[in-house]
Amino acid sequence: MKDEIIKKLERVPGKISFFYEDLKTGKGFAYHEQEPMMAASIIKLFVMAAAFEKSKKGTFQMDELFAVKREDWVPSCGALTYLHDGILVTGLDLITLMIIFSDNTATNILIDILGIEEINEMIRELGFRHTLLQRKMYDVERSSRGIQNYITADETGRLLKMMYEGTLIDRQSSEAMISILKNQQLCSKIPFYLQALAENPEIAHKTGEDTGITHDVGIVYGKEPFLVCFCGNETDTPAFERVMAEVSLELYNQVNHVNQEIGGKQ
Repeated sequence: MKDEIIKKLERVPGKISFFYEDLKTGKGFAYHEQEPMMAASIIKLFVMAAAFEKSKKGTFQMDELFAVKREDWVPSCGALTYLHDGILVTGLDLITLMIIFSDNTATNILIDILGIEEINEMIRELGFRHTLLQRKMYDVERSSRGIQNYITADETGRLLKMMYEGTLIDRQSSEAMISILKNQQLCSKIPFYLQALAENPEIAHKTGEDTGITHDVGIVYGKEPFLVCFCGNETDTPAFERVMAEVSLELYNQVNHVNQEIGGKQ
């Protein structure tokens, strides 16, 4: 299985990285997992972790109300840009919208509240050396100057594993973050075939997209849970997303010892 999956990844154009681990056995394999990749919305996982860390310290309140003003609105993903000026949302609402709808406005408000340097400090404290937040979402000016946010498949996978093990901030915070990720509404990549299975496995995941960029990273909960991270830059996004869906089903079938045909009747 490993060799077949690596061959599929090698056929995808552009910069591709991948990380897989069986969370029961600890066994897995990877492909270019240490290569820094432009993050798109995967960086929002680290913003969420920083919010929960500050909540534990008492410097960010999950139930505090924040007014979302017209000047906060940015285009693309999410809901807040399309609601009325001045709508009040809680800190937890901002986190939830940032993750399950990839809301860019919610993300930027959180980055302003938490602070870019403070988020990066938490990232460094976790031992991640390549993950970096350098700008807010839809900051066209900074993006045009080549200022980007970065992740790796390896470090993102390690963050997810910490959540799974209950060691990211603490067990209560880790479980809360996993619960939010399980409510993900953007499900055309890792879950594409999995969500049609009779057993309907839970999937805690986060996607990311931009021009030539597509990612999906998460934990698949079958009888045997596993984590998988797909990251692509400068790629054919529809082709890579098809590979994500196929490989995720192959891994699920292998780990859970089932035999189903991709694209066949589930």
